[in-house]
Amino acid sequence: MGDGVLSQDEINALLSGGIPDAAPAGDTGPAATSSGGGELTDKEIDTIGEVANISMGSAATTLFSLVNKKVEISTPVVSETDWAALSSGYDKSCVVVRIGYTKGIDGSNVLVLKEDDVKVITDLMMGGDGTNIDGEITDLHLSAISEAMNQMMGASATSLSSMLDKMVDISPPTATLTDLATIDGGDIDEFLTGSFVRITFKMEIGDLVDSEMMQLYPISLAKEMCNSVLNNMETDSNSTVDAGVGGPAPSPAPAPAPSPAAAAAPPPAPAPGPVPQMDPNMGQPMGGQPIYYAPPGPQVNVQPAQFTPFGPGFANQFAQENIDLILDVPLDVTVELGRTNKTIQDILDFAPGTIIELNKIAGEPIDVLVNGKYVAKGEVVVIEESFGVRITEIIKD
Repeated sequence: MGDGVLSQDEINALLSGGIPDAAPAGDTGPAATSSGGGELTDKEIDTIGEVANISMGSAATTLFSLVNKKVEISTPVVSETDWAALSSGYDKSCVVVRIGYTKGIDGSNVLVLKEDDVKVITDLMMGGDGTNIDGEITDLHLSAISEAMNQMMGASATSLSSMLDKMVDISPPTATLTDLATIDGGDIDEFLTGSFVRITFKMEIGDLVDSEMMQLYPISLAKEMCNSVLNNMETDSNSTVDAGVGGPAPSPAPAPAPSPAAAAAPPPAPAPGPVPQMDPNMGQPMGGQPIYYAPPGPQVNVQPAQFTPFGPGFANQFAQENIDLILDVPLDVTVELGRTNKTIQDILDFAPGTIIELNKIAGEPIDVLVNGKYVAKGEVVVIEESFGVRITEIIKD
């Protein structure tokens, strides 16, 4: 449209409500354009970018709660690629996490993270400062990153459920340390044997990580998500139109014509009402106008509620039936010989042979407590080779 005249293709696209196949130069959406075999349209690529942006936004919030560091995941870049082109850009091993979808959508996706990034995330999850990244990746690292991805992709699945208007669930992730340059993509997932969707995110975790993370989708799954999202948008749009939003406002019903007598009679003068009283406890609102109480309304008939009395034996019967339910609950019975207060210095001076004077006089009854509550008094007795307590008084509240 450089000369100001629309081409026939652009006119057809406008009449059909669509968009031209070729976007103007420099006019890209939030996601980058395709670089693969061209199985996805520009509209599908933009839709995938928006879905990935929202999903990873939820995942970033979850990762923040795990590592207790500020997490930023940039706007995704979407492209089509294959395994040969993908693996050629990696000269060292990385961690590959596979997540399958078990409900809502059919397929799986693969996350690719750099080895050092996994070490930083794992160290932060274990309470470290994120600098302990020496050594090789171990099973502990793989287990920790699997749990992190499980929670992150679980949050992402929740966002997908909202966008696709159906329940989406995932399988537990599996993480492996992989050298992309020496392994075949089909060994990770079958969809990696052909063309697939690559979504690249820039991930920043505090000042420790400034790297990239990749998410790989089969093209069939990407198209399924695009169709679901676009269908939901179309359904919502139709529902809005059906509800009358944007349409002509309904005409109000004509008011009935007043009778000649009613039209001729002048309206009665309003009766003087009580002067409203201002609440002295209320301040002046904005504008300096005082706040008044509304005048009292008409009198209403208020009567006390009537309840049917219980029978004379109801309370005892109810208590007896319920006490049987807890008769076998164990309680702690404590016998307290006496008490005293000591300072920390006195306690530090304790040694074998130290005598502690209590607040009880010799021969005075000891206290019996049940679950810390004072319930009885008694005296110490000896039963064969054990001490016992003979109850002498029950304490009543």
